[in-house]
Amino acid sequence: MMWKRLLLTLFTLTASGGIAAQQKESAFNMPVGVTEVSRDAFDMHMLLFWTCVGIGVSVFSVMAWSLYHHRRSRGAKAAKFSENTTVEVVWTIIPVLILTAVTVPATAILLKTNAESPNPDMVVDVHGSQWKWKYVYPEEDISFFSNLATSSRDASQMNPETSPADAPDYLLAVDNPLVVPTDKTIRLRITSDDVIHSWWVPQLGFKLDAVPGSFNNADIRIDEPGTYRGQCAELCGTGHAYMPVVVKALAPPAYAEWVAEKKEAAAKEAAQASGPWTMETAMAQGKKLYASACASCHQANGQGIEGTFPALDGGKITTGPVKGHMDIVIHGSEKNPVMQAYGGQLSDREIAAVVTYERNAWSNDTGDLVTPEAVEAAR
Repeated sequence: MMWKRLLLTLFTLTASGGIAAQQKESAFNMPVGVTEVSRDAFDMHMLLFWTCVGIGVSVFSVMAWSLYHHRRSRGAKAAKFSENTTVEVVWTIIPVLILTAVTVPATAILLKTNAESPNPDMVVDVHGSQWKWKYVYPEEDISFFSNLATSSRDASQMNPETSPADAPDYLLAVDNPLVVPTDKTIRLRITSDDVIHSWWVPQLGFKLDAVPGSFNNADIRIDEPGTYRGQCAELCGTGHAYMPVVVKALAPPAYAEWVAEKKEAAAKEAAQASGPWTMETAMAQGKKLYASACASCHQANGQGIEGTFPALDGGKITTGPVKGHMDIVIHGSEKNPVMQAYGGQLSDREIAAVVTYERNAWSNDTGDLVTPEAVEAAR
């Protein structure tokens, strides 16, 4: 029974030498976390928990004792008085003292949560958009989109051949996590490209709103290598549940290797982009861009979601006039505001690639090769 499990858990925690260490493994409590702020928040949570337990035990013990010793069967008679100044003063002063005692450490933790380091070791810009995250490392010249993993996306489409139970970390897995080094102070500058989102990873000890037109800053310093998962915590539309946050913390040497690999891959892409603009080149680049920027809404198979996101496989947009197709990708859609404008996010070459891919992928076979010059003229 549930109450027996709760009593067993409480007994185990109380009997153990380290309550915090035991709570870390408990499914009934918040995570301890891997940052100083998250550990401070956990300690504050446990302080308030045991304070409430003590108050509850004290109050109900007095009530139980009074009910037992002043019951009618023992001839007890109710006292007739309407007020007692001493009792009222006592039961006012004691709660004030308790609240004051917990306010001081709680305020210190809150100030620490909002504190910013004067000299962070690195900066990462976090952009929220419907329904994915974009991470930009300005000092490393690295940027990429982070989308819901294909396994979770497929399992969420009510496909009889897939099941959420078969998807690892269902709705909490992404294709490209945010990668950061351990033992470094990282400044996260969080904003949004469309509506309000909220970047939240419980084990980091905070969540912060991503607001269009402004940056909210947060400093993190992760002590332990590992993968830490969270979600968008602000209802941001129909795809809100498909917008996970994954942070992968690596030891500094491993992080340096990751940066080198990313830069090498970017250099290869740049070399490919500088080559002749052919159908093969456009399709290869367009397929990659589609997977990172478009598949979360229109699906990897181009079938879309009926009533919300139109199908691109055999759709009017992808088989109709090229200019109309480019206009929607560049400027967005007035009829469906969920379709954001990619003109400010992607280059002429990238837009040309993704439009070319959409017009020639799946069952589409228009043969259209959209050029960067055509995209520039359509802007």
